[in-house]
Amino acid sequence: MTLARHVAAAALSLGAAAAAHAQSSSPPWTNAALPPARRAELLLAAMTRDEKFAQLVGAPGVVAELPQCYGARHVPGIPRLKIPTFRITNGPVGVGQSDCVPATGSNAPTGALMTRDAPKATALPSGMAVAASFDRAVATRFGDVIGQETRDLALHVLEGPGLNLARVPQGGRNFEYFGEDPFLTGTMAVAEIRAIQAHGVIAMAKHFVANEQETARTSVNEIIDDRVLHELYLLPFEMAVRDGDVASVMCSYNAVNGPHACEDRHHLTDVLRGQWKFAGYVQSDFFATHGAASALKAGMDHEMPGVVIPNAPANAPIRTWFTPANLAAAIDRGELTMADVDTALARRYRQMFRLGVFDRPVALAPIDTARHARLAREIGEQSAVLLKNAGSLLPLNSRAIRSVALIGQADYATKAVAGCCGGSSDVIPFATVMPLDGVRRALATLGSSATATLTVVANDAANLADAVAAARSADVAIVLAGTISEEGRDLPGVALPNGQDAIVAAVAAANPRTVVVLKDNASALLPWIDAVPAVLEAWFPGQADGDVVARLLFGLATPSGRLPVTFARRAADLPVTTPRQWPGVDSAGTPAKVGAAGFGMAAGGPYTVEYSEGLAIGYRWFDARGIAPLFPFGHGLSYTTFAMSDLAVRPRASDGTRPITVELTVRNTGTRRGAEVPQVYVSLPASAGEPPKRLVGFEKVWLDPGERRRVRITIDPAAASHPLGVWDAATQTWRIPSGAFRVQVARSAAEVVLADTVTVTTARR
Repeated sequence: MTLARHVAAAALSLGAAAAAHAQSSSPPWTNAALPPARRAELLLAAMTRDEKFAQLVGAPGVVAELPQCYGARHVPGIPRLKIPTFRITNGPVGVGQSDCVPATGSNAPTGALMTRDAPKATALPSGMAVAASFDRAVATRFGDVIGQETRDLALHVLEGPGLNLARVPQGGRNFEYFGEDPFLTGTMAVAEIRAIQAHGVIAMAKHFVANEQETARTSVNEIIDDRVLHELYLLPFEMAVRDGDVASVMCSYNAVNGPHACEDRHHLTDVLRGQWKFAGYVQSDFFATHGAASALKAGMDHEMPGVVIPNAPANAPIRTWFTPANLAAAIDRGELTMADVDTALARRYRQMFRLGVFDRPVALAPIDTARHARLAREIGEQSAVLLKNAGSLLPLNSRAIRSVALIGQADYATKAVAGCCGGSSDVIPFATVMPLDGVRRALATLGSSATATLTVVANDAANLADAVAAARSADVAIVLAGTISEEGRDLPGVALPNGQDAIVAAVAAANPRTVVVLKDNASALLPWIDAVPAVLEAWFPGQADGDVVARLLFGLATPSGRLPVTFARRAADLPVTTPRQWPGVDSAGTPAKVGAAGFGMAAGGPYTVEYSEGLAIGYRWFDARGIAPLFPFGHGLSYTTFAMSDLAVRPRASDGTRPITVELTVRNTGTRRGAEVPQVYVSLPASAGEPPKRLVGFEKVWLDPGERRRVRITIDPAAASHPLGVWDAATQTWRIPSGAFRVQVARSAAEVVLADTVTVTTARR
């Protein structure tokens, strides 16, 4: 052997020895080849009791790996054990209120929880908007942006998606959620969760469970029948667990049938882990815990934020329970064991190992702002719903128009609407597009010389005459209106606030070519609907607001959204109309005060809310009562037309176990490219005691003029959505009744186009 070869061989030998030594000196739980459960087991075996206690709860401070960041949403790491700082960000409509404010700034822990100094991210359209797309691909793109930016900002957990239902239009966080239907909610959530977690980011389904209001949210007891819970309010979470493999769940502030959600053993253990086989961990909503032993024993694993609020009353809910002193005392009293602590930590560590949190550095990466801005705009375009378009006023003919008057109050006309004033929706965008800028850009793109002006109407309408004059002198008037909402407050009513109805009526009287653009939390009353020819529901369009709206109005994009909530003609037509149903009453029958300050912590109480409408929420209520809505769930127009035909439902007879396929042909019968959304509803046998029908499938289909496509939608009785099932509270199981199931293909909950019947005969038990 030559000298060179001897040197090379020696070098290889030394290199191999060094690698072997390095591997042997690394803690065994850092070996990514081991299963997550084994890694968690090894790590726990190496931890001291105090280290375990510290890892159960968040703590504010400078992030060790990012010394420029002070945060109040993390668990400090343990360097000796190679445990990284575990960093959490708020959601669900973008990376908001994340774990970093300037380390040299005002670092009070409470200030770091909610601040405009949080890192910038893409302000996406609202969750309600994503649901309105009726498109799993849109939810996937939504989750992709969120997951990528969460990882780019060196964060590990995104607190979202939100899976509560729009039970009442006044719900302050309806815009964060996916509407009134549990199947639509669960379907969009699953797509989003998968996309987030594909980036190695933990998604957190929230708020478990029945967090359908903000008023008195920390002191309200929701009284809900068990069947109603499973078929409506729990169902999206079950889909998130079974179909989305969500890594974590957040327990909510409210109580459900007695216990507070974070101390509710039945739902956290019996249902979540027993019935659904959830393998992840449960985190508290911030300050939603009411005891150390009670929460851990119930099945809550992780308390956030761990921030001590100075001068908080001893009986206030805003305190930390998972302190070393509390945990040690609970163990000494026999209320807890170290096995309970290990169980809670193991649940979280397994998910951290599964998604690679231990295996990558806590390091920042640049965000692809251009790509994500484009996706935010595209999501907004596919989410807007064309509610009305009399005389085909839309899309506006840019070459025939000489002037456009934009009119509206400041909240809707001078900014990009992407949530409001704080809380989980407060994403700090890199850039925004104002409504006037969007219209001018669309006109320029189309080569139009038309002018566009903006008249901002005061909240007290003192200058309404100026708006009327602007409308009268313009070829087209566009009124920008809506409802702004936020975490911690419900809206006081269903009407548009600040006299906006009068603005619309006055402008419409001055200009018959008036278009109303709604930027809504959820649904609202529209008493002026017969006076305007066109209405576009844009929800909260996010940072691209101006471009989204203008491109839709001028035909650069085609509306394809469908309503995820029902629009009522009158408030009295809604299923929830009494104080006992919402916002709740105290023991003397006094209603909770809606819109009170205190971030949902209403004075007085405790309060009780009765979900006495049962299974009949949203379109199910309108169907069951024979009430015609203003605009039904699933409604949405296009700039083209469609036909659906040739329905084939197979098999026609079933034992309740085999999937049922629904096939139909969709054809674009108009002159523009557009999208139809065939919606499949099922009516259960009368013996089941269900509302008239439920959504069980949908598919968004884009077609060119004259194009046709065969569409297949599958109804799987074994699916996590239980499309044919009824919850049996006595046996705590789902059952499928025997009888005739009416399968309906519809354009909306109120417009059935095709129908057939499947006879199901299930085996007797």
